[in-house]
Amino acid sequence: MRFALYDRRAAVLYAHRWAYGRNPVFYDYEHLGGDCTNFASQCIYAGSGVMNFTPTFGWYYIDPDQKAPAWTGVPYLYNFLVREEKTEGPAARPCELGDLRPGDLIQLSFDGENFRHTPVVVSVGWPVTPENVLVAAHSYDADNRPLSTYSYQDIRFLKIFGVWHP
Repeated sequence: MRFALYDRRAAVLYAHRWAYGRNPVFYDYEHLGGDCTNFASQCIYAGSGVMNFTPTFGWYYIDPDQKAPAWTGVPYLYNFLVREEKTEGPAARPCELGDLRPGDLIQLSFDGENFRHTPVVVSVGWPVTPENVLVAAHSYDADNRPLSTYSYQDIRFLKIFGVWHP
Protein backbone atom coordinates (compact mmCIF):
# COMPACT_ATOMS: atom_id res chain seq x y z
CA MET A 1 0.00 0.00 0.00
CA ARG A 2 1.09 3.51 -0.81
CA PHE A 3 0.09 6.37 1.50
CA ALA A 4 -0.95 9.74 0.01
CA LEU A 5 -2.25 13.05 1.25
CA TYR A 6 -5.98 13.77 1.32
CA ASP A 7 -6.90 16.63 -1.02
CA ARG A 8 -8.87 18.79 1.40
CA ARG A 9 -9.39 21.52 -1.16
CA ALA A 10 -11.04 19.11 -3.61
CA ALA A 11 -13.31 17.77 -0.86
CA VAL A 12 -14.39 21.28 0.16
CA LEU A 13 -14.93 22.44 -3.42
CA TYR A 14 -17.13 19.39 -3.99
CA ALA A 15 -19.06 20.14 -0.79
CA HIS A 16 -19.74 23.73 -1.89
CA ARG A 17 -20.72 22.60 -5.41
CA TRP A 18 -23.27 20.01 -4.28
CA ALA A 19 -24.47 21.24 -0.84
CA TYR A 20 -27.78 22.45 -2.26
CA GLY A 21 -28.00 20.03 -5.17
CA ARG A 22 -27.57 16.38 -6.01
CA ASN A 23 -24.84 14.96 -8.21
CA PRO A 24 -26.71 12.75 -10.71
CA VAL A 25 -23.91 10.17 -10.58
CA PHE A 26 -25.07 9.21 -7.06
CA TYR A 27 -28.48 8.17 -5.80
CA ASP A 28 -30.29 10.57 -3.46
CA TYR A 29 -31.12 8.73 -0.22
CA GLU A 30 -33.09 11.65 1.24
CA HIS A 31 -36.29 9.60 1.44
CA LEU A 32 -34.56 6.43 2.64
CA GLY A 33 -33.26 7.61 5.99
CA GLY A 34 -31.29 10.64 4.82
CA ASP A 35 -28.55 11.63 2.41
CA CYS A 36 -25.98 13.17 4.77
CA THR A 37 -23.46 10.33 4.88
CA ASN A 38 -23.82 9.67 1.15
CA PHE A 39 -22.93 13.35 0.63
CA ALA A 40 -20.03 13.14 3.11
CA SER A 41 -18.72 10.05 1.30
CA GLN A 42 -18.91 11.86 -2.04
CA CYS A 43 -16.88 14.74 -0.58
CA ILE A 44 -14.29 12.35 0.85
CA TYR A 45 -14.09 10.55 -2.48
CA ALA A 46 -13.50 13.89 -4.23
CA GLY A 47 -10.52 14.38 -1.92
CA SER A 48 -9.21 10.82 -1.99
CA GLY A 49 -9.94 9.42 -5.45
CA VAL A 50 -10.06 5.84 -4.22
CA MET A 51 -12.74 3.45 -2.99
CA ASN A 52 -12.40 0.16 -1.12
CA PHE A 53 -14.43 -2.57 -2.84
CA THR A 54 -14.18 -5.10 -0.01
CA PRO A 55 -17.65 -6.66 0.33
CA THR A 56 -19.55 -5.57 3.45
CA PHE A 57 -16.65 -3.86 5.24
CA GLY A 58 -15.31 -1.64 2.44
CA TRP A 59 -16.28 1.84 1.35
CA TYR A 60 -17.62 2.11 -2.18
CA TYR A 61 -20.51 3.14 -4.40
CA ILE A 62 -21.30 1.55 -7.76
CA ASP A 63 -25.04 2.17 -7.94
CA PRO A 64 -27.97 2.33 -5.48
CA ASP A 65 -27.99 -1.46 -5.12
CA GLN A 66 -24.21 -1.93 -5.02
CA LYS A 67 -22.68 0.10 -2.23
CA ALA A 68 -20.97 -0.58 1.05
CA PRO A 69 -22.87 0.14 4.28
CA ALA A 70 -20.08 2.62 5.11
CA TRP A 71 -20.99 4.77 2.09
CA THR A 72 -24.35 5.80 3.55
CA GLY A 73 -24.40 4.68 7.20
CA VAL A 74 -23.12 7.02 9.90
CA PRO A 75 -21.64 4.40 12.28
CA TYR A 76 -20.32 2.27 9.41
CA LEU A 77 -18.48 5.22 7.86
CA TYR A 78 -16.92 5.97 11.25
CA ASN A 79 -15.80 2.35 11.67
CA PHE A 80 -14.34 2.23 8.17
CA LEU A 81 -12.41 5.49 8.51
CA VAL A 82 -10.85 4.68 11.90
CA ARG A 83 -9.93 1.08 11.02
CA GLU A 84 -6.52 -0.16 12.17
CA GLU A 85 -5.76 -2.02 8.94
CA LYS A 86 -3.84 -0.28 6.18
CA THR A 87 -6.40 -1.13 3.51
CA GLU A 88 -7.33 0.84 0.43
CA GLY A 89 -9.23 4.08 1.03
CA PRO A 90 -9.26 7.20 3.16
CA ALA A 91 -8.26 6.92 6.82
CA ALA A 92 -9.14 9.06 9.83
CA ARG A 93 -8.71 9.26 13.56
CA PRO A 94 -10.92 10.75 16.26
CA CYS A 95 -9.80 14.26 17.19
CA GLU A 96 -10.79 17.33 19.19
CA LEU A 97 -12.65 20.38 17.91
CA GLY A 98 -9.41 22.38 17.77
CA ASP A 99 -7.80 19.81 15.45
CA LEU A 100 -10.41 20.13 12.69
CA ARG A 101 -9.48 21.34 9.24
CA PRO A 102 -11.58 21.83 6.12
CA GLY A 103 -12.45 18.44 4.63
CA ASP A 104 -12.75 16.71 8.00
CA LEU A 105 -16.00 15.27 9.35
CA ILE A 106 -18.27 15.82 12.32
CA GLN A 107 -20.84 13.28 13.49
CA LEU A 108 -23.81 14.28 15.62
CA SER A 109 -26.11 12.35 17.93
CA PHE A 110 -29.47 13.99 18.48
CA ASP A 111 -30.65 11.48 21.11
CA GLY A 112 -27.36 10.93 22.95
CA GLU A 113 -27.29 7.27 21.94
CA ASN A 114 -26.85 6.95 18.17
CA PHE A 115 -24.85 9.12 15.80
CA ARG A 116 -27.12 9.98 12.87
CA HIS A 117 -25.71 12.99 11.01
CA THR A 118 -22.39 13.57 9.20
CA PRO A 119 -21.65 17.18 8.17
CA VAL A 120 -18.44 18.03 6.30
CA VAL A 121 -16.19 20.81 7.63
CA VAL A 122 -15.74 23.51 4.97
CA SER A 123 -14.11 26.28 7.02
CA VAL A 124 -12.41 26.66 10.39
CA GLY A 125 -11.93 30.12 11.88
CA TRP A 126 -9.81 31.34 14.74
CA PRO A 127 -10.25 30.82 17.57
CA VAL A 128 -11.66 27.37 16.85
CA THR A 129 -15.14 27.39 18.39
CA PRO A 130 -18.45 25.88 17.29
CA GLU A 131 -19.37 29.34 15.98
CA ASN A 132 -16.26 29.41 13.76
CA VAL A 133 -16.51 25.87 12.37
CA LEU A 134 -18.65 25.95 9.23
CA VAL A 135 -20.08 22.82 7.63
CA ALA A 136 -21.87 21.61 4.51
CA ALA A 137 -24.45 18.83 4.67
CA HIS A 138 -27.40 17.07 3.08
CA SER A 139 -30.59 16.08 4.90
CA TYR A 140 -31.38 19.63 5.84
CA ASP A 141 -29.12 20.93 3.10
CA ALA A 142 -26.59 23.48 4.28
CA ASP A 143 -23.40 25.22 3.24
CA ASN A 144 -21.25 27.41 5.49
CA ARG A 145 -23.55 26.56 8.41
CA PRO A 146 -22.01 27.23 11.83
CA LEU A 147 -21.69 24.09 13.93
CA SER A 148 -23.15 26.08 16.83
CA THR A 149 -26.55 26.20 15.09
CA TYR A 150 -27.09 22.45 15.52
CA SER A 151 -28.86 21.10 18.58
CA TYR A 152 -27.28 17.77 19.58
CA GLN A 153 -26.69 15.55 22.60
CA ASP A 154 -23.29 14.14 21.57
CA ILE A 155 -20.64 14.97 19.00
CA ARG A 156 -17.48 13.41 17.60
CA PHE A 157 -14.85 14.73 15.22
CA LEU A 158 -12.91 12.85 12.54
CA LYS A 159 -9.62 14.08 11.11
CA ILE A 160 -8.89 12.50 7.74
CA PHE A 161 -5.12 12.10 7.79
CA GLY A 162 -4.55 10.45 4.43
CA VAL A 163 -5.43 7.86 1.84
CA TRP A 164 -4.15 4.32 1.30
CA HIS A 165 -3.69 3.48 -2.38
CA PRO A 166 -3.06 0.00 -3.82
